[in-house]
Amino acid sequence: MTHLAGRAGKVLFLSVLTAMLLAATAFAADIATGAGTTTGSSLRLRSEPSTSASVVTMLDKGVSVAILDDSADGWYKIGYNGSTGYVSADYLTVDSDNVFTTYGRINSEGVNVRSAASTDSSVLATVSDGTIVTVNGLVDGWYDVTCQYGTEGYIRSDYVDLTSSASSNSDIVATAKQYLGTGYVYGGASPSGFDCSGYTMYVYSQHGYSLPHSATSQWQSGIGTRVYSISALQVGDLVFFNDPSRNAGKACSHAGIYIGDGQFIHSSSSRSGGVIISSLTSGYYNTYFVGGIHV
Repeated sequence: MTHLAGRAGKVLFLSVLTAMLLAATAFAADIATGAGTTTGSSLRLRSEPSTSASVVTMLDKGVSVAILDDSADGWYKIGYNGSTGYVSADYLTVDSDNVFTTYGRINSEGVNVRSAASTDSSVLATVSDGTIVTVNGLVDGWYDVTCQYGTEGYIRSDYVDLTSSASSNSDIVATAKQYLGTGYVYGGASPSGFDCSGYTMYVYSQHGYSLPHSATSQWQSGIGTRVYSISALQVGDLVFFNDPSRNAGKACSHAGIYIGDGQFIHSSSSRSGGVIISSLTSGYYNTYFVGGIHV
């Protein structure tokens, strides 16, 4: 009996040790070991280090990304704007000094900004999920950041998603909601009336972005990074749809802005008409969903 109990104890110990090692490995995989800049336009971020692997999203040229792993020959595992995957080493320039400037979006609630790159250092401020900070460089897996009101300190890199946008996505949604109830006007791109792409173009223009005036041209513009599943969408993302009966042979027939909780806001030509909020998780828009763009 004692022998069995001892054996069971060893099994339990090994199971716990294995779980701890796996957790430590997963944690380490999320910490940035370096940073780089993309050199190719419409660069494919792939799920595995292979040209035959599925495409997670597309990256613009000249964006700063977090390097998470460089052990795969000819590939880097990177993180950008909430997406993780692999890019060919041929299209990434590594920042050898880890000094660069970009923006970062906080991805957790109540994240501490510390005086040094260590959990033992003092807390200078606490920032909330979705907050935009300026990233000045990388030190031992921590980003050197400057917060909105000037506080400069360090945030562990797994709590920050590098992005090229200085606008909080929640700000974009707040702007979009100001026009709820505005009537649908074919070709419209102002508060006196919007069509679908005129609405997204106008809302994004209020935050410094220039979008073309059609759903297809916005989807194919190369701006931002693409995602292809509803579960990968983030608040403020552009969303696109393609109903073959309405697309006139084009890639997309409709556009809107994701507002979270499986819903999006858009200017609809339906009977209810105008700027409304609709569900993405079932029905018409779920059926014809094409993808989204992180801008």
